Order: sequence, then structure tokens, then C-alpha cells
Amino acid sequence: MKTEIIHAASPEAQQHAAKVLRAGGLVAFPTDTVYGLAALPWDTQAVERLYEAKERPSERAIPLLLSDAEHLPRVAAIPPLCRDSVSRLIGRYWPGALTLVLLKTEAVPEVVSRGATVAVRVPALALARSLIRAAGGVLAVTSANISGQPSPVTAEEVESQLDGRIELIINGGPCPGGVPSTIVDCTSAPPTVLRRGAISPAELETVLGAVNTTQ
Repeated sequence: MKTEIIHAASPEAQQHAAKVLRAGGLVAFPTDTVYGLAALPWDTQAVERLYEAKERPSERAIPLLLSDAEHLPRVAAIPPLCRDSVSRLIGRYWPGALTLVLLKTEAVPEVVSRGATVAVRVPALALARSLIRAAGGVLAVTSANISGQPSPVTAEEVESQLDGRIELIINGGPCPGGVPSTIVDCTSAPPTVLRRGAISPAELETVLGAVNTTQ
């Protein structure tokens, strides 16, 4: 397979990416943090190919990126004890570099998340949200790298790792953030920081009052 590269400024870039995704292909594109690699979450074979392309262990769930917060009820449920915390976090950090771990709905395939939870985020980069919207509002997206290798912040870095493994790279220039999102588990109170990233635990505490950390 030869990986196609198309510039984000091309008039047909987003619709072409959506067409590739609907056909079961894998597409890499920039987000506000790092370049992500996407598949349609409802396409089991495409998600399995995403794992293979990245050499990602199958027990590691794939996060879902949403074009807009209105899609959240499709894929995730908020535990009653955490509704206030989740509302505050979404109001402050979405769109943005905050991934929330919530209870998954029946719509989320096992291949995306084999447990009871799902990780969700609305990226701050307008290009990313527009592409996700063109593909239906929800995509399974993880960093566009070989597992264990550095997360890419340019299309060239994606190509160096995944050329020949995926169908399409959308070249949108360097990612503005360059740091992975912070992951917060909101299935228990107080929420727990599972991965430190662009938003520090100290900053989260100014919004929530208290957070647990695992590191």
C-alpha cells in the first residue's frame, strides 16, 4: 500500500478523508495536541487495522474524538456522582486537551474498548473537528505512531512511522500543542488523573477543588 498525502488546504481534503474512512481506511490528521490516526468506531475491521498499523496491544482501548460535545450521549454515560465535576470540566476545557474516561454506552464496540469505560475528547483544532464532523461526528482516534515511539507533531513524522500502513495523511502543518492530552477518570469521585498532559493536576484542582493522581 502507498500512503497518500494531501494538504489540509486542498478543497477536497476533508470530504476525501471522510470517503476513505467510510470505505474502511485509516486516516492521520493533526489535532490540537499531536497527529491522530483515525478509523470509524462502528467499523470493527477498520479499528482492528488501526491496532495492527500501530502495533498497539489489543487490551489498550482507543479513545473517541467528537466534533462537538452534543455527540457525547451517543457514546458515554456520566455516573450520577460525577455529573457536577464532568459539567465543570467540559465547560472549562472542551474543546481542548482534556480526555474524560466515562461509562461507555452500548453503541461503543468491544474492539474500541473491551472494558466498561470509554475515553472521549473534543479537540480544540477547528480542522480536526471539521474532519470528524464530515465523518459523522465521532471517530476512534489515537496517536499516529508505532506504539512506544514518539507521538508525531508533523505529517512528515507520521509518514516516517506509518507509510505503507495507512491509506491517507492530511498534512495540516505542525500541531499547535505538541503535548498529549491529560486523561481524567470521571467514573468515581473525586476524579483521578490517569495521564499527565497538557493540563496539570494543579490546574484541574482550581476547577474541581480536588483530584486524585496515579503518578
